[in-house]
Amino acid sequence: MSGYDADVIVAGAGFSGLSAADALVSAGLDVIVLEARDRVGGRVEAMAFADGVAIDTAGQFICDEMPNVMALTRRFSLPLVETPLEGNFLVQPQAFAETGSSFAESGRIRARANRIDPRDPGIAGLTAGEWLARQNDPPGAKASYQAMVEGLWCRAIGEIPLWYLIDNDRRTISNGNELQYFAEGTIHAAAEALAVTLGQRLRLETPVVGVARRDGAVSVTTGKGDVLTARQVIIAVPPVMASRIAHEPDLPQPLAGALGVWQSGTVIKALVRYKRPFWRERGLSGMIMWRDTLGLFACDVSSVQATALVIFAGGPLAAAWSAKGRAFIEAEIRRRLVEALGAEAADVAGLLIRDWVDDPWSGGGYSDVISDLQAYDAEDILRAGLPPVHFASSELASSFPAYIEGAIVAGREAAARVIAAL
Repeated sequence: MSGYDADVIVAGAGFSGLSAADALVSAGLDVIVLEARDRVGGRVEAMAFADGVAIDTAGQFICDEMPNVMALTRRFSLPLVETPLEGNFLVQPQAFAETGSSFAESGRIRARANRIDPRDPGIAGLTAGEWLARQNDPPGAKASYQAMVEGLWCRAIGEIPLWYLIDNDRRTISNGNELQYFAEGTIHAAAEALAVTLGQRLRLETPVVGVARRDGAVSVTTGKGDVLTARQVIIAVPPVMASRIAHEPDLPQPLAGALGVWQSGTVIKALVRYKRPFWRERGLSGMIMWRDTLGLFACDVSSVQATALVIFAGGPLAAAWSAKGRAFIEAEIRRRLVEALGAEAADVAGLLIRDWVDDPWSGGGYSDVISDLQAYDAEDILRAGLPPVHFASSELASSFPAYIEGAIVAGREAAARVIAAL
């Protein structure tokens, strides 16, 4: 390693970067991880209520069909809680209650879309919204499908290429319940535990602003003005963030173009704490879908530590709410929960709100989304990278893109490419 600061520099300490570094260290390589934030985890983050009870304010849910993240919970002895799902699913407002079956019907629309070959010329140039408009399903089913798309992909359905939606959805290979578990004490604790294993290899508050390729090696410039050299580099940040890093010489047009076809999602997550799960007394599961406001959902995330509902606002709704500020968001959440669950919902014991819209280091949603109708090969181009420069993010994972599992998969896949190169 003579003449280098490390064998490999990893830019980003989300689950992709941490997992890549973990695999590289296990292979005996010298690694430096540079993270722009003052914490690890990326789009996985924890906050605490006033009494110190911590809860995830970003990525949270996992299931048995996600082997890599499940292995991490076992490795670091993180207890899991089965997400409370018993009881009735609530559709709001009450005027839409009779359309509860539309949720199941939207699942059939999703399955129908996923039977289409993403490269089928018949869908070339179609957004998911345009395709949906051509379907003969009942309006309620279409609205539920749109709500699902905008809630999960965190962009307007009219902005998402249908081929991308299908391809992305097919890689989410769960046949069960993706909301099966969450970690008692937060899944963010797994990121912190990985960080501990890295020790001084990890440097926080050190953004990567430039990458230079010379004579088969790489030098990395940080926002602090430091220049570090390595044999290989993994850029483990979302594509929109990766596109902001300067390269010398300039990236080839196909690669630069592949970085430029993405938009960040928009999402707001709120945790509303109560003294007890009063909704269960009415036979309700705590799961709520709002039909008058697409992209708004609630779910019970109660555990022995705290009784709480999580509220997600995704896509255009999140962008609109964010523009109105925290006071509006808090008032709107309280109002809607009272309307859905009754006066007892006004007795809030704690409220945490995480507005991810325009987050400076990771964009605003669970993942970035391709918005170019013709960018079929963008992900493959980014996976190939430009060795000794490699890219890793949940968006590029071979399985479970936009999930914590996908981030781990992408990091380990990038690490395998680096190990093979070295």
